[in-house]
Amino acid sequence: MKTPAVLTLSAMLMLTAAPLFAADLKIGLAEDPDILDPDQSRTFVGRIVYASLCDKLVDITPDLEIIPMLATEWSWSEDNLTLTMKLRDDVTFQDGTPFDAEAVAYNINRSQTLEESRRKSEVASITGTKVVDPTTIEITVAQPDATLIAQLADRAGMMVSPTAAEAAGADFGNAPVCAGPYSFTERVQQDRIVLTKFADYYDADKYSFDTVTFLPIVDTTVRLANLRAGDVDMIERLAATDVASVKADDALTMEQATSLGYQGLTVNVANGDKAQNPFGQDKLVRQALSLSIDREAINQVVFEGAFAAGNQPWPPTSPWYDQDIPIPARDVEAAKAKLAEAGVESPTVEIQVSTDPVAQQVTQVIQAMAAEAGITVNVVAKEFATQLSQQTAGDYEISQIGWSGRVDPDGNIHQFVTCEGGINDAKYCNPEVDKLLNDARATNDTAERKALYDQATAILDDDLPLIYIYHQNWIWAMDKGVTGFTAYPDGMIRLAGVSKAE
Repeated sequence: MKTPAVLTLSAMLMLTAAPLFAADLKIGLAEDPDILDPDQSRTFVGRIVYASLCDKLVDITPDLEIIPMLATEWSWSEDNLTLTMKLRDDVTFQDGTPFDAEAVAYNINRSQTLEESRRKSEVASITGTKVVDPTTIEITVAQPDATLIAQLADRAGMMVSPTAAEAAGADFGNAPVCAGPYSFTERVQQDRIVLTKFADYYDADKYSFDTVTFLPIVDTTVRLANLRAGDVDMIERLAATDVASVKADDALTMEQATSLGYQGLTVNVANGDKAQNPFGQDKLVRQALSLSIDREAINQVVFEGAFAAGNQPWPPTSPWYDQDIPIPARDVEAAKAKLAEAGVESPTVEIQVSTDPVAQQVTQVIQAMAAEAGITVNVVAKEFATQLSQQTAGDYEISQIGWSGRVDPDGNIHQFVTCEGGINDAKYCNPEVDKLLNDARATNDTAERKALYDQATAILDDDLPLIYIYHQNWIWAMDKGVTGFTAYPDGMIRLAGVSKAE
């Protein structure tokens, strides 16, 4: 029999032979998230933080299949008006509050009634909830809603602690409490967000890190330099122009996935006094601006051809894309003719853009192209949270901004262009578009939905409250010691199974 001393030595040898894993993971974000409240927030980077902080009722696979998360199974009634969900029975929120059907009912009601909620349009079809038992909830809808399950795979399906939410009210985002693998520890605006592993998480064994720190680093060059210096372990949205450099670096690895979303220009058409200009008031002037832009040239010049030109809420590769409305070729003379038809000579407009250098480069290229059509564009760079805040308030003329995309097409269009849409910062309102998009929500027939989206797209392509420019790829770069990361088309960073060897 081995002596205790020999046993100790053996154990030490085993530890020496095994890989050592980092206790903290540092992730470089392209922006600083807005408020960390799933009901109030709107930023893409906020959703990256939520992937570690706030579990949802359902999730997606890399192939965009909807799968269980906090809900283990679900089914619709024969008339498609009642959704029954079975829930996990081993979940607690990070403050010890039980997760159950009552909590789900509370969260749905909060999304619908919180004054500041941006989820209202996403759950507008829900007319009521019934707690059958602690692990069963029935959700009733006014009419069949083909989008609802997909909505519950995103912020509308993120569960927050009723105890914490009730106590904090609209200030919940200052210290969010959810049911995810990591709990909120601290936030220093524009500097860091720190999460700590939640020991009572139901799948805690799948998470390797004691803490996860998110660091907003707006400049893409600086973000990559921080990765190379070891100050962060992973960065999101590597610049397309840096792909070759990262591939050639033996100390780094890279993953990528095609985005579900888009980037473009949101035009203020009815959101306060700043809509009172030719671009806000006349679709002909907006059409002129769109015609002045060479979308493929932007893809080549700014992104070295790594992305895709676009003119709709979904990319040309999507089954929802309307092939009868192809990406327009640049036509400077046609743009000038539109201005002449509108009776507008040499219009000037301010386009706000984030301080991200790539976003600024895109807008500067648009500025140069528009000038050739007689349109003067003044580019104003703003910190991203300020840009969003002013966009919401209507304190802008045009905003260069995008959307990360959703599994169901409804998530890329409805809340941006319907009269009461939660993120309709243009304040565009067309009852015909509302009807088409609401009807598309109410049928599960794919062909019927496609026809409705095509009709709505045709109207929006004429009115142009949003001018779509391109569709990006999500590109992540990381230290070669980071393993187990899986790229998803939604651009999220899911840390289950991810580790980093020291």
